[in-house]
Amino acid sequence: MTHPAPTPLIDTDRWPDLARVPDRPVRARIARRLFTHALKDVPVTVVAPNGLALAGAGVPGGGGPVLRVRRPKEFLNRLGSDGLIGFGEAYQTGAWDTETGDELVALLTELASRLEDLVPKPLQRMRSLAAHHMPRDQDGDRHGARHNAHAHYDLSNDMFEAFLDPSMTYSAALFDPVADADGPGDLHAAQLRKIDAMLDAAGVRKGTRLLEIGSGWGGLAIKAAGERGATVLTVTLSEEQQELARRRIAAAGLAGRIEVRLADYREVAEEQPFDAVVSVEMIEAVGRRYLPDYFQAIERNLARGGRVAVQAITMAHHRMLATQDSYSWIHKYVFPGGLIPSIPELDFAAETAGLRLAARRDFGLDYARTLRAWRHRFEENWPKVAGHGFDEVFRRTWRFYLAYCEAGFASGYLGVSQLTYTRP
Repeated sequence: MTHPAPTPLIDTDRWPDLARVPDRPVRARIARRLFTHALKDVPVTVVAPNGLALAGAGVPGGGGPVLRVRRPKEFLNRLGSDGLIGFGEAYQTGAWDTETGDELVALLTELASRLEDLVPKPLQRMRSLAAHHMPRDQDGDRHGARHNAHAHYDLSNDMFEAFLDPSMTYSAALFDPVADADGPGDLHAAQLRKIDAMLDAAGVRKGTRLLEIGSGWGGLAIKAAGERGATVLTVTLSEEQQELARRRIAAAGLAGRIEVRLADYREVAEEQPFDAVVSVEMIEAVGRRYLPDYFQAIERNLARGGRVAVQAITMAHHRMLATQDSYSWIHKYVFPGGLIPSIPELDFAAETAGLRLAARRDFGLDYARTLRAWRHRFEENWPKVAGHGFDEVFRRTWRFYLAYCEAGFASGYLGVSQLTYTRP
């Protein structure tokens, strides 16, 4: 998947911080020294115009994936001005690049596997002074949650359809360790396998009253009602998702068994409790402050003896604590608000709400495979995406986002788990 690296035309209204190159010469000099230190022991080749090497390992032929700095002044000014946000922005504008998308993943995987060692320890202790902090309007309260969901999930159903499988499932797939061992695997089959695993964990069968927190585009609800005979209430904050989910449900002949409600999880208060609750990768949008609210809402709506299946992206607890107040490139350009939680944090919040952990399945490497499939499909179908009004900067933004996440799971920096809880 080779891609050219011209400087993209930047819409100043849509991408104001990309259209303006910061001019911070002192910070740029500091960034150069830190960048050189960070990559001196990393198997990455860094090349720049006129043979200039910006890092100890960055000499032609030095081995490893190649990071090509095309505009060093802009690259260093963005890095010096905004740190890792600036690093991502420099990719968005084409100030640096790799020859292929796969090489971008390889580069980011090398960095992710050493992330805690790239910055000198004394400077890590000053992180709170230099880090950007989450804007107040991205908080996970009811107003912020709606804003955050709209910013990502209401981009365009057609755009998401261009790279997701036919079930329109936007979460980690569960691949078969035997059937998918020697190849890329069947993404659609793996997504259906994941949905079945979640429904199995929650004990969904004929007659089950099921609450789903985070509708997606209706794939899980359709399977629960159509194949297992459940009655489903599924809630979302995305108007685009609600509209398409309703159409897909009607096309499947299941409108009488599934309600798609535009509502916050805190607003669900049915008179009759549900037999089961499922929630697939919605919890990352909740935020640490609101995790108790999330699990209390589940407990409040769950019958005694009921089961809960939660699929969550996770990170190590010490990393969560270190980054919980940080504002990252992902927050700014892809997923506003939220937090990647740790397993201990989830278990504590669930137990405090009166839920008990019954089972756990970890499959982080399957998420790397899922993201790789999405990334390739996104590139292959880019002409369709562009036809809906998305520009080259958006393409580079999502290429970086998908590669960035794939690297996180491939390196083990991130994980994904299916967690089953019960209400005694």
